[in-house]
Amino acid sequence: MLRVMTWNIRTGGRDRGGPDRLDQVVQVVDEQAPDVLALQELRGFDRDGLMATVAGRLGMTPHLARSCFGQPVAVLVRPPYRVVDAGAVRRPFHHAAARVVVATSAGPFTVLGTHLYPYSGGRRRMEADWLVAAARRHQGPLTLITGDLNSLDPTVDHTARLAGMPALYRRRHLRRSGGDVDTRAIARLLAAGFVDLWPAGNVDLPEAAGHTVPTRLGGAEFAGMRLDYLLATSALAERVRNCRVIRGGTADTASDHYPLLTELDLS
Repeated sequence: MLRVMTWNIRTGGRDRGGPDRLDQVVQVVDEQAPDVLALQELRGFDRDGLMATVAGRLGMTPHLARSCFGQPVAVLVRPPYRVVDAGAVRRPFHHAAARVVVATSAGPFTVLGTHLYPYSGGRRRMEADWLVAAARRHQGPLTLITGDLNSLDPTVDHTARLAGMPALYRRRHLRRSGGDVDTRAIARLLAAGFVDLWPAGNVDLPEAAGHTVPTRLGGAEFAGMRLDYLLATSALAERVRNCRVIRGGTADTASDHYPLLTELDLS
């Protein structure tokens, strides 16, 4: 069983003028022991060997995608799984997108790990289109798009939840024309044939059980939302055995996002 986890660790696991949370981040990852790990908000990980240091502590091989405007992202892989191809998606993402192809006995497994634009639904929709194009260029039947997509699920009514948010943060999730809730980024990915793994595997749970923000660490810009996603091709979705949000213990305070984990039968 191959375990895949995605997690926004908030500003590289270190707060300016506050605590260093990297030990907590490493602890949570060690406890969950993913074989493939997509990380976002890796501030400073592209300098001073920090990416290599953290990856060494985790016992994983990192593949970092640098950012021109925001923060790097990375996809890490744990031996004995072998990476056969890796690189950055060459588009001007606000943050970045990393592409890693892992050899499995079921065939090549492609992961696109990314962090979409936080402030505008129109820009997120454009970045989602770039992901779809990248997936089509490199896609085998076993492809996963994952990360902090900063986007709301188009199958859920978010009106009441957004109404309670401060206007500064609420408008990130509203269309500029008309003020409707903006769910276009996820809608584009679903329309391209990707399956949203959390609701697909948790039909008996309430929608709130899938929320990945906020944690006990806080997050004034959040109002109980699912912003982190695992989106699989249909052939890969058939191999999913579970998908869950990791809550409790150190995960409550290591970041303002909870990790999201799935297990895939790629034997």
